[in-house]
Amino acid sequence: MHLAALRAHGGRLPVGVTVLVEGEEEIGSPALSRFLAAYRDRIVADVLVLADSANWTAEVPSLTTSLRGGANVTVEVRALRHGVHSGMYGGPVPDALTALCRLLATLHDERGDVAVAGLVRGTADPLDLTEEKLRADSGLLDGVRFIGTGSLTERLWACPAVAVIGIDAPPVDAAFPTLLPAARATVSMRVAPGDDETRARAALASHLESHAPWGVQVTVEPGGAVAPYAVRAGGRAYRAAHSALAEAWGTPAVDIGVGGSLAFVTAFARSVPGAELLITGVEDPDSRAHGPNESLDLAVFERACLAEALLLRNLAGAA
Repeated sequence: MHLAALRAHGGRLPVGVTVLVEGEEEIGSPALSRFLAAYRDRIVADVLVLADSANWTAEVPSLTTSLRGGANVTVEVRALRHGVHSGMYGGPVPDALTALCRLLATLHDERGDVAVAGLVRGTADPLDLTEEKLRADSGLLDGVRFIGTGSLTERLWACPAVAVIGIDAPPVDAAFPTLLPAARATVSMRVAPGDDETRARAALASHLESHAPWGVQVTVEPGGAVAPYAVRAGGRAYRAAHSALAEAWGTPAVDIGVGGSLAFVTAFARSVPGAELLITGVEDPDSRAHGPNESLDLAVFERACLAEALLLRNLAGAA
């Protein structure tokens, strides 16, 4: 998209442009902050265009104005010094995997809201998101209910979310009648804009440590953390981007939040504090990011390329 916008101006760019290609987003951009500090003079800018987000639909473009943060922990439950026969000791003696399941179940209340105390919950424009659309976009099976309270966009963009993304346990086809002495899980949490990711991760760890069932031993190892972010909307570049998106798509753009986390956004914001951040992208709800059939809508791609070319023109006019 960036390359197409540069080529569209045929080597006669209306504004000065620096291109930085960063390839570590999927592992949290660990080298970026040091790089930006080392080359600060080369990346000073009035506007940063960060194109790793999505559009509201394939037919409606958007600017992303908020991102949830993220934090992971690995929790280990220990119940026995060694494994024992489930028939000989099952009943009075607990096993670690069952205890871990009970512990993980405390992370949500009966409505499906995150039950970790002290986390921030925000609000969000509901736009036109319906349960039918979200069910179709997410591939939710018939009969499966949504969890949590508040509008759908609040739950997606402005409230914390917790998911168990991995468990160390024997696979089903290798199970034996043994009470397991230990079991582990990785818990992923999304942190609402306005919260602090380190404090939220500590709250998650405290919850797990204080809800150990049956007196089992629980240890929590903190993992990575990414800060949430909210864009200062309404500036000159923001208005230029809205105009470019509307012209390219033929319909007004909307502001959206995104439930995911982008570590490089806060890195750029800290490094170039006076710049306006425009978070754009070529995805749409059916792109299925991180899925086996991740895809790009070519009509969206074409419009996004045009919109960025128009943005450069608009910024020159605004200057």
